[in-house]
Parts: sequence; structure tokens; C-alpha cells
Amino acid sequence: MEHNIEVIGNKFKADFGQMAFQLHFESATQMTFAQILPEGFGSSETVQTTMVEIRPNVYMIYWKEKSGTTVTHVEDFQNEIVYTNITLADNTFINLKGTLTKIKNTKMDNKQKVVALLKSLETGATEPVGYINPNKYIQHNLAVGEGLAGFGEVLKALPPNSAKANTVRAFQDGDFVFTHTEYNFFGPKIGFDIFRFEDGKIVEHWDNLTEITPPNPSGRTQIDGTTEVVDLDKTESNKKIVEGFVNDVLKDGKVEMLTTYINPNKYLQHNSGVADGLDGLGSALEYFAKNGLVMVYDKVHKVLGEGNFVLTMSEGKFGKGEDVAFYDLFRLENGQIVEHWDIIEPIPAKENWKNNNGKF
Repeated sequence: MEHNIEVIGNKFKADFGQMAFQLHFESATQMTFAQILPEGFGSSETVQTTMVEIRPNVYMIYWKEKSGTTVTHVEDFQNEIVYTNITLADNTFINLKGTLTKIKNTKMDNKQKVVALLKSLETGATEPVGYINPNKYIQHNLAVGEGLAGFGEVLKALPPNSAKANTVRAFQDGDFVFTHTEYNFFGPKIGFDIFRFEDGKIVEHWDNLTEITPPNPSGRTQIDGTTEVVDLDKTESNKKIVEGFVNDVLKDGKVEMLTTYINPNKYLQHNSGVADGLDGLGSALEYFAKNGLVMVYDKVHKVLGEGNFVLTMSEGKFGKGEDVAFYDLFRLENGQIVEHWDIIEPIPAKENWKNNNGKF
């Protein structure tokens, strides 16, 4: 009987004889490979991947490297076989067959644990649930009961084999991991999740979810766009820039400071109803004003970042004054915001909460 093999968050050795590579599947769309044979060669690169399941435990995975080389793998994790088709930048074609084995006893970092936990919603793998502290799991999704028991009740309510989880972006900031995931979880959704760790175990969880919508006026979706993390040395300065933007512009309404924070020549927008650029943002704000709608940021609760990406968690009012949670993900270049994703989720009336921990 076949069993689902956990790929995301794990490392595998692809051995082609004279050449061998370590493949670290960080998410469904990102992998880091490192050449381990021949010794001393040592090339390594993080690439964006497309992973297509052919059948259980067999995937076609392809990517393009900075050199222009394109690689297509058929990876059979069940039978530990890998086929590779490589087209070098000079159009030389290489075709190889090798073995594919999991690298055991690899200590997972917190980011890998979260990606594996989310993927287990789809695969049914039980090991990742062990990354949650069974004695302390504070839940802030107000539709879910407290602790592991509440999480388990939600899983039991899912229609069999219905769940999907494709984590497109995963970041780590100290004891916090935050992710951007495309779900099928009681219907197609996009979600931001935040997890807090203590001693290597998840002890707290927040999230914001919304239904998937068609592309926005600029053709962008709620999940596409840049995924590569760079500028790790600028994490703290980027967090301060974004916190300033949310407080000065979104909270305090200082629109004259827009171009201080946002690049006026490059602002890629993933909000479903807003077009790219400052003109798109201005049109959206004008529409709200004309129709008596509001977008009020009252308080910023969290600012988390890794390199060029920063996530803020805020509370406020939206539309006709409904209480909401705002989750905004920003990408920065050279000290200015150049890309934005967001999820706005209504906060239910307190009598409908399934835990007493609050949204924030």
C-alpha cells in the first residue's frame, strides 16, 4: 500500500553517479540545490520551481537557473528514482537517470516545519502535527476551537481528500514564521498564516483568509509575483519603512508622504480591485470616498519581516464600517515599497467566536 511521502520541507540526494546533488524543497515553488559530487565543485542556487503531481509520490519538477540552464526532473519518491533532462545555456542537452533518497536526520528549521505542517493538510501526513506543542497551542482563528483539539475538529469536518495547500512564500523573523498560501480549505482560498515558536514547537497561530477572486485590473492575482528573498541585511530597516508607511499613510492619512514610502515608478498591486501604480491606488481611494466607504487602520499589531518582504497585521474598519483585520505583505527595493499583497477579513461578533483569544 502506497503512503504519501512528505517532500516539502525535506532534503533529498539525487545521485547520477559521477554527479550528485542535494535538493532541499523549501516550498512547492522554491528549492535550493547544492552539488555534492564531484567533490570541490560545490555549486549551489535557490530556484523557483513548478511542481506537477503525475500520480501519488511522483512529480514533474522544472526550473530555470541564473546561467540560463533549464532543468526538468521526473522524481519518483516512492521508488527512489529520478530522471533529469537538462538544457544548458549553449543548447547542449543532457539526459540522466539516478537514485533519489531522502537525507535522514536533517534538523528542520522552523520555516520548514510550518511549510510541512500546512502541506500535511493536503497529504494527510501525521508527523508534522508533532511540530505543535500539545500542551500549549493558542489559536487566534476565531472559527477554530482552542488547542490541538480545536484544530483536530476542523480537520474532521473537511470533506475527504478535499484539502489543498500550496505555500508560495514562507518567511522567518525570530520566533515567528509567516506564510502566503493558496488553499482549498472548505473552498478555494488565499491565506496568510503566522506561527510563533517556543523551543522548536509551535505555540501560537494567527491567520487571515479570503476567497480567491479573478485577476485585478492589471492582470495580477492574489498570490503571483516575486517570491525570492534578498537583502537579509536590510530586514530591520525595511520593517521600519513599512511600519512608517502603515502608520503615517494608512492610519494617519498623510497622503502627501506616499512617494516617500512607495516607488512612484514601480508599484505592483495584487489587491483584487486595485490596479498597479499610484494612479491605481488613488482611483481606489477616490471610489471609496465617493461611495461613502471607509478604509480605516486603527492599530498595527505586528510587523514581521525577512529581507525584502515585510508583513503587517492591523485592525480597523472597512467598507461600511465593518470591523476587520488587515494583513498587508510588502516587497521593497532600495528603501521603497514596490509590490503589495493583502487580505482583509471581517472579525465575527464575539458571540460567534470558538475561542477567547481574540483575532490579534
